[in-house]
Amino acid sequence: MVTPAHPVPSRVERLQRGALAVGVLGLVACLAGGFANPAQFYRSWLFAYLFWTNVGIGCLSLVMIHHLSGGMWGLVIRRILEAGTRTLYLAPLFFLPVVLGMGHVFAWAKPESAADPLLRHKALYLNTGFFLARAAFYFVVWAGLAHVLNKLSAQLDAGPDERVSRRLTAISGGGLLLMGLTITFASVDWAMSLDPHWFSTIYGVLFMVGQALAALTLVIVLLALFSEEAPFAGVVKPVDTHDLGKLMLAFTMLWAYIHLSQFLIMWSGNLPEEIPWYLRRTHGGWKLVAQLLVVFHFVLPFLLLLSRDLKRDARKLAGVAGLVFLVRLLDLFWLVAPDLQGHGEQAHGISVHGLDVATPVALGGLWLAFFAHELRKRPLLPIGEPEIRERIEKAA
Repeated sequence: MVTPAHPVPSRVERLQRGALAVGVLGLVACLAGGFANPAQFYRSWLFAYLFWTNVGIGCLSLVMIHHLSGGMWGLVIRRILEAGTRTLYLAPLFFLPVVLGMGHVFAWAKPESAADPLLRHKALYLNTGFFLARAAFYFVVWAGLAHVLNKLSAQLDAGPDERVSRRLTAISGGGLLLMGLTITFASVDWAMSLDPHWFSTIYGVLFMVGQALAALTLVIVLLALFSEEAPFAGVVKPVDTHDLGKLMLAFTMLWAYIHLSQFLIMWSGNLPEEIPWYLRRTHGGWKLVAQLLVVFHFVLPFLLLLSRDLKRDARKLAGVAGLVFLVRLLDLFWLVAPDLQGHGEQAHGISVHGLDVATPVALGGLWLAFFAHELRKRPLLPIGEPEIRERIEKAA
C-alpha cells in the first residue's frame, strides 16, 4: 500500500480522472455508433481491442525480460510495467464484444463459410467452440503470470530476498516460453484468421515485437511525464533513459527486420495464395499508409535514436516514443483493417469509419484509467532493491 513516504505524482491522479472521462464519453459514442451500424462497431472494436491488449501483453513480456536480464533500466520502470500487466485482468471483459460480433468479423464464423472448401478443411481449428476455449486459455496464462509476478515482486519491497529473486527468474524463463506460444496463437486467432486463406509463419513474431515496442514507448512517455515529481525526481538518471532509448532502438530495428523478412519471403515465392495479402496493402490508399510506416515507424525513429544526447534527455526521448506509440496504432490498422473492411483481391481502396477512431480512444481511456488506478496501489519504485534505495537516499 502506498504511504506518504512513498508518494504518487499528482499527474497520475489527473491521468486517471482525465482518461476515465474520455473513456466513458468515447464508450457512449461507440455504443451510439454501434446501434446505427453493429457490423462496423464489432470490426472497429476488435481493432481497438487488439491494440490495447497488446500494450498489456507487452508490459508482461518486458517485466519477464527484465527479471531474466537485470539492469537498472528495468528497475526504474518495473512498477509502471507491473501496473500495465494488471490491465490484463480486464482482457476477458473487453473481449465480450468480439465474441458477440464474431459472425460480423470473421469469415470462417459466417454460415456461408461452409461453401468454401478451404474453410471446411480448416474447420477443425477455426470453429467457435475451439476459438473461445483457446481465448480462455490465453487469458488464464496471462492473468496467472501477471498475478504471480506482481505478488512476488511486492515481497521484495521488504528487502532483497535471494529465494524470491530466483523464483522470479525461473517463472520468467518459463513464462516467456508460454508468452511466445500464446501470443502466436492469439495473433493467428484474432488477426490472421480475418483472412483465413492467407498464412505466415512469422506473423506471431510481428505481434510479439510490436507489443513490446508499444509497451516500451508508452512507459517512456509516462516516465518522462512523472520524472519531475517524487518519487522519480532525482532517482531517474540520464543513464536510465539512455538505456531505454537503446532498447527502443533495438525493437525498432527488429520490427523493420521482421516486416522486411516476411515481405521478401513472400515476394520471392510469388505464390497466388500469399501475394494478395500484400497487394491489398501496397496499392491505392494503403500504399501511402505503408510508406508512412516506413518513414515514421523506422527511418525517422532510427535516425533520431542514434543520437546519444537525445536518448539522455527524457523529454526528447518521450517525444520520439510518443510518435512511435501513435504509429504503432497505424501499423496495426494496416495489418488488420484491409481484411476487416472486406476488400476483395482487386479492391485497394482505404476507408476510415468514425468508429475506427472512437473505439481506440474509448478503450484507451478505460485502459489508462484502470492502469492509473493500479499504479497508485503500490510504491512507484521497487523500494526494496538496494540500487533504488541508494538513489532515493541520495535524492532526499
